[in-house]
Amino acid sequence: MADDTVVFIQRELPINAFPTIADIRRQGQLCDVTLKVADQKFSAHRIILAATIPYFHAMFTHDMVETKQNEITMESIEPSALEALINFSYTGRVVIDMNNVQSLLIVAGFLHMQAVKDACSTYLKNRLEPSSCLSVRQFADQYQCCSLVEAANKYIQNNFQQVALSSDFLTLPKSEVLEILSRDELHIISEEQVFEAVMRWIKHDSDARVKDLPELMVKVRLPLLTPQYLSDKVATEDIIKNSLQCRDLLDEARDYHLMPERRLLMQTFKTRPRGCTDIPGFIYAVGGLTSAGDSLSTVERFDPLTGQWSPGEPMSTMRSRVGVTVLKGHLYAIGGYNGMERLDTVEVYDPLSKRWSRVSAMNCKRSALGAVSLNGKVIVCGGYDGVTSLRTCETYDADTNTWCPMQPMHKHRSAAGLSILHGCVVACGGHDGLSIFDSVETYNPSTGEWKQLPPMKSKRCRLGVATLNGKVYAVGGYDGCVFLKSVERYDPDTQQWEYVASMNVKRSRVAVAATYGRLYAIGGYDGQTNLNTVEMFDPNINEWKFVTSMSAHEGGVGAGVIPMESFGEDKFSFLKQENSS
Repeated sequence: MADDTVVFIQRELPINAFPTIADIRRQGQLCDVTLKVADQKFSAHRIILAATIPYFHAMFTHDMVETKQNEITMESIEPSALEALINFSYTGRVVIDMNNVQSLLIVAGFLHMQAVKDACSTYLKNRLEPSSCLSVRQFADQYQCCSLVEAANKYIQNNFQQVALSSDFLTLPKSEVLEILSRDELHIISEEQVFEAVMRWIKHDSDARVKDLPELMVKVRLPLLTPQYLSDKVATEDIIKNSLQCRDLLDEARDYHLMPERRLLMQTFKTRPRGCTDIPGFIYAVGGLTSAGDSLSTVERFDPLTGQWSPGEPMSTMRSRVGVTVLKGHLYAIGGYNGMERLDTVEVYDPLSKRWSRVSAMNCKRSALGAVSLNGKVIVCGGYDGVTSLRTCETYDADTNTWCPMQPMHKHRSAAGLSILHGCVVACGGHDGLSIFDSVETYNPSTGEWKQLPPMKSKRCRLGVATLNGKVYAVGGYDGCVFLKSVERYDPDTQQWEYVASMNVKRSRVAVAATYGRLYAIGGYDGQTNLNTVEMFDPNINEWKFVTSMSAHEGGVGAGVIPMESFGEDKFSFLKQENSS
């Protein structure tokens, strides 16, 4: 016999029931428990509290003594926050403002109401300011709000100059000042700002803190200061004159400037410029290929704030498979292929004058090379000279306009990916004309040597590589059989490579750039077509999504990021003018 039953569902019943229950509570009816805090009492229904607040669920369903008590005393809780959260348990609604957010977060944490705690944390994240971010970080750390601690830390390093001028900075303990000063990611215009922050902190309580000066001065990257500043500002401070250790640090910095021939031996974290990828910069797509495979001199620029591409000034030379990097706010286009021969020529773009100019040529012709900037120099590695894949490397000094050879890599690498991690060059993958590599090697300027890192999970040539949030990403490429859309990243803490979300499309010959806390995969080749599409990776949600495509390129570009601050103090009017044109 066929089943003759019908299931009737009134889906709005739970939604309609809670307002009625809240109304019953307001009238003081059917309540079976009273919560007492200090001299205030709040009546409620056990079943509602148990159903909506994990703390009371545990209390009322595990045969605790409170299960049978009509009145329960709550200790060390803000009464108004408890009242708001009891009301929330009936209505699903709570008002958060600057007056109650901290007490709400504390009580929500105590009651294990994670959604409300997260909402309070988000509220504070969205209202971080230089004057309050240090105290918010301390509060978040105390109440185990990890995401809020991370957001406050990023805010501190992105806005260091303003934070260092706050009264909270002056009252920080020495350990926290040292931790902040140690960060590679501090966003500063000049190391002068770090030195001046140290001086302000010391002088806020000179008698007690002057003994801490040498320890703090070690964290100031004195070799990055100009000789004039070292002489006029640092050396004239009485508290530095009176410290033998500080005078030694000052002499070390002076030696760095006076003896450039010894700088390679003097490389430490102190000579490594700080860099912050959370700060927006313009992405420049340089050179590349037409759909017919011809090289281009075309340049276009992507603004991560507006998400739009705009035309840039073309190079004087057509270049595909070009090496691109940024040094001191200037964009370098290095080597490449012009459709007829491999190039040793180099040109540099000044974003203020909007002009390209030639500088000294490399010692070797190179296409499919890797290029990065480190310690005030341009470094190029590997590539193809028209005959063979290269393992040679060279470095460019803009002050003297000269290229010098440096220690070669272990492997001949053409179409490898290059990036910087913790002050060292990292070279990933590539090929030697016969084999495609999964191997990775790193160059430490302090020792002048290359050493092996753990290999990638996939063999990759024609890949894109960039560093974001202290991890190296290897994006796309070709493994000899398949054009890749997979992406992996290297964590120096675990010394492991791990896969992250794959791109939406396969991309070899892909350019990768990191800016504003995101990774961009630009153009490439999918095995059939040169690509003008661009994808953006958000590490917070492990997801790639398409953004605006390039308008003037069809793949094979080089990419570099010029910080917006390189356009001078009047950058905002400059941006306004550019975006309106």
